[in-house]
Amino acid sequence: MPLPAHAAPIARTAALYRMVTHDHICPFGIKSRALLQRRGFAVEEHWLTTREQTDAFKAQYGVKTTPQTFIDGKRVGGYDDLRRYFGLSVRDPKALSYAPVIAVYALAAVMGLALSWSVSDTVFTAHALMAFAGIGTTFLALLKLRDLERFTNMFVGYDLLAQRWIPYAYVYPFGEAAAGVAMLAMPLPRLPRLIGAGLALVLGTIGAVSVIKAVYIDRRSIKCACVGGDSNVPLGFISLTENLLMVAMGAWLLA
Repeated sequence: MPLPAHAAPIARTAALYRMVTHDHICPFGIKSRALLQRRGFAVEEHWLTTREQTDAFKAQYGVKTTPQTFIDGKRVGGYDDLRRYFGLSVRDPKALSYAPVIAVYALAAVMGLALSWSVSDTVFTAHALMAFAGIGTTFLALLKLRDLERFTNMFVGYDLLAQRWIPYAYVYPFGEAAAGVAMLAMPLPRLPRLIGAGLALVLGTIGAVSVIKAVYIDRRSIKCACVGGDSNVPLGFISLTENLLMVAMGAWLLA
């Protein structure tokens, strides 16, 4: 019998099993619930409130992870499987991407323009460009310093000086941070300005030469440590541009 014209369609129901314990709430369970609701499903939630209960559930259905979604009595799977079920893209955690570097420099550009506006009541100034370079450089240094050991492990894979003198890999992020602060602190007295310029020129030049050799001469396909040692940023044109920008800012500090 057809529904009356004014009656709302009956929502499909999905059963969602997700881990909710005293010390852990599975984020993918929350995402699965939200995705199902956006797709018009009524969600029957089944909380797995203990580790034993979770392990028993996984053993019962032969799965390695939770959450698990069931639609029309059939198991769809975890959050990524649910996205595939609805025809949505699924991020590959091993895929190479320039997104982290682009995000850093995009935010640095906006902050540079904002600082220029606050100081000069105008946006596009030399101060904005120097602030952009300084903020971007210090951000990248901070990302490297999150895990210095992992950074050095990746960095020595392509940096020419670090391969010959390991301490340089450990010093590099601190020098990069100092150069970035010098760019932000302009105008500086002569000695701090020379130190900042020297750091930017040395680090940028060695970095640019290392990238050129690894990528364009040796034709190696490796990851860049520019945003830390746990990134999937490929070593390439953007990495080279980052180093050339540092060289340009060093020359500007000298000028």
